[in-house]
Amino acid sequence: MKEYSSLFLTIIAIFLLLAAGAYFSATFEEQRTFLELFFIAGSLLFIFSVLVIFSAIGFKSFALFLTLFASIVLVIFGIEGTLLVVGMTYIFWGAIFAMEVLLFYNGVVSAQKWFEERYTFKSFRNEYYAFYPMMFMLYILLEWIPHFFYRERLLKFSPHRVLEVMKELLRPE
Repeated sequence: MKEYSSLFLTIIAIFLLLAAGAYFSATFEEQRTFLELFFIAGSLLFIFSVLVIFSAIGFKSFALFLTLFASIVLVIFGIEGTLLVVGMTYIFWGAIFAMEVLLFYNGVVSAQKWFEERYTFKSFRNEYYAFYPMMFMLYILLEWIPHFFYRERLLKFSPHRVLEVMKELLRPE
């Protein structure tokens, strides 16, 4: 964390200087220009953050494509469109990953093969923690709601057990 403190301070200084420029500008046009720069800098910081987060999770090539796509959407539709693209990507990929985890937990062989072909333990663990909320949401949708309405048998789900089994199953990086 100490090595990134100068980066954080630089980013904060940029935003403070832009905000001060907007506040102390003599004319409305200058204020507007500084505010536009403030929001463009925020948008670029958001796009860069998406790149860093997805790269850290393990999507190195996908992170570049998502960043390029998010940048194009940002130019065309603004920050709302970009948030929608990033949010929908998280929801769709998280739902796929969570579904495969639930299938693996219930002993489906094809789900085990899917993880063995695509993941090392490190990449699985990164996605496991990133999509942890999606696993519970899908478990509630697929198990609790049918149990509540149709009185079907409720299958238990222990995500920590999945992580332990995957540690033995997947190759280390």
